[in-house]
Amino acid sequence: MQHQRPIRSFVLRQGRFTPAQRRAIETLMPRYGIPYLPTPLNLDKVFGRVAPKILEIGFGMGTATAQIAKARPDQDYLGIEVHGPGVGNLLKLIEALGLTNLRVIQHDAVEVLRDMIADGTLDGVHIFFPDPWPKKRHHKRRLIQPAFVALLAQKLKPGGYLHLATDWREYAEWMLQVLQKEPRLENTVQDYATPGDRPETKFEQRGLRLGHGVWDIVFRRI
Repeated sequence: MQHQRPIRSFVLRQGRFTPAQRRAIETLMPRYGIPYLPTPLNLDKVFGRVAPKILEIGFGMGTATAQIAKARPDQDYLGIEVHGPGVGNLLKLIEALGLTNLRVIQHDAVEVLRDMIADGTLDGVHIFFPDPWPKKRHHKRRLIQPAFVALLAQKLKPGGYLHLATDWREYAEWMLQVLQKEPRLENTVQDYATPGDRPETKFEQRGLRLGHGVWDIVFRRI
């Protein structure tokens, strides 16, 4: 009997590791990384304190993630990414900047959310510039789908926020429609939000150079 493979929201393009990125994976992952286990995490125990907990899904090379964590030492950040060079790069940044409020999981975000994050424990979720999968036949691969948004809402505390950003107008409209249909979430503005103090990511800078707009969407858990 054949088992149907689950649809992934990413393609594992590992790319080339620099020697420093590979060394970071080998030496720093045991210190700043959290292995995937199908068991809920005690996030306060992971970080050694009680503080707001923010999850970032798909941090890319991690530069913006490190900047956010450095600027907000009173909050704890958990980053999820599948691509090895990006994980290695963020680990390097954590070490170089002396960040004690940032940890990394290298695994599929859907499985981490489902198995490792307890319901009602997150104060915020960041998803900045996820793959837009622009071709219609690939829309099923988009991360922002009703079932995934429902799972995110389940993990947020009441009052917790979900901050999305994209430089594809059609995907922005897609995300806005999906979030508007989740009954446990409400928009913080009429349609699209301002970026606030979110630092520009590499993908955002590239999109702006190409003349793309940028759309931020911020919803809160009711």
